[in-house]
Formats: sequence, structure tokens, C-alpha cells
Amino acid sequence: MPAAALKPKPLPTQSTAKRAVLLDSPYAPAEKRPLPAGRPREWYVTHNRRLKAMRLAIALLDSGVYLPNQARDETIRSTAESIGVHPPSDTTCHMVRALMRYSR
Repeated sequence: MPAAALKPKPLPTQSTAKRAVLLDSPYAPAEKRPLPAGRPREWYVTHNRRLKAMRLAIALLDSGVYLPNQARDETIRSTAESIGVHPPSDTTCHMVRALMRYSR
């Protein structure tokens, strides 16, 4: 018997399922750890902005927004509201689009 026949079928994803796969929207975030001490304030601001941009980019991808030109500021801000994040600044919105652009 071929080895491929013994492998179990993978679970369907959003793109391969016959009908929509439910997203596990209310999720438990990873346990937070304190940030390292002794860095300049700008480092912490940038770090937190990157984390927020990543969260928003993932939420947009999960909701079906795959291209950066589909992610207007209003779309990003409404997604932030739906996942319970403070509305992002223009800089963070730009960073979300950059993340979506370079992940392709």
C-alpha cells in the first residue's frame, strides 16, 4: 500500500472547505510577558505598534481582505473595533498594509 494512502486527510481550511469554516473568534491570547527593561521609550512604542499591526493584518486576512489596496483606513479601523483593539493611527494603518504587501 502506498505511503500516501496511509496519511490522514488534513482538516479543511477556509480556502479548501466546501462551506465556510467557522473562525474561533473569541480566542484566548498568548500569555503576556513583561517587556525587557532599559530600552528607550521609542523602542516600546514601535514594538507595540508592530504587534498591533500584526494582529490587525491577521484579522483582515481571516475576514477575507487579502490585498493591501483592499485595506483602507476605514476597513482597518472597523476590524480593530470588531476584535476589541483601540483604533489604530494612520502610521499603524500604513504598517498593516506594508505587512500584507510583504507577506505575499
